Amino acid sequence: MPEGYSGEGFFATKLDSVVGLARANSLWPLPFATSCCGIEFMATMASHYDVARFGSERMSFSPRQADMLLVMGTIAKKMAPILRQVYEQMAEPKWVISVGACACSGGIFDTYSVLQGIDKVIPVDVYVPGCPPRPEQILDGILRLQDLVKTESVRRRSSPEYQELLASYNIS
Repeated sequence: MPEGYSGEGFFATKLDSVVGLARANSLWPLPFATSCCGIEFMATMASHYDVARFGSERMSFSPRQADMLLVMGTIAKKMAPILRQVYEQMAEPKWVISVGACACSGGIFDTYSVLQGIDKVIPVDVYVPGCPPRPEQILDGILRLQDLVKTESVRRRSSPEYQELLASYNIS
């Protein structure tokens, strides 16, 4: 701390740091679970693993009240437009975690009807591998997302790079 900027009851910091810390410790998850990964996520939410310790205890089943989308399980190509609609209904800032081999890459289902990774329709921030991933892996994915959110600039969402990323997915 520079002299004169610290004292009892206050400290100086950057606005980005404070906003990032607040956002990272109050992520509201929206589970989009279709298969066995959803069962592992239920275990993650239960008392033994208790994701509430990380500020994510309030499950949101409305996209308009969530900022962290957890896509878990096999996503059929017919379901891709619904997943995209859910993503688009979420308010900015929003983050996506792809949980399990099926959501990350189609898993063992290399068929015409299964989407070979959700990153074909929406941008993904964190990938959690496994078939199905253990609750510890899901918690690790949430912690990695928290690290990303803490360091993200408040202005990132209006940057040309972010607008270009959304444009590559045809999201306005």
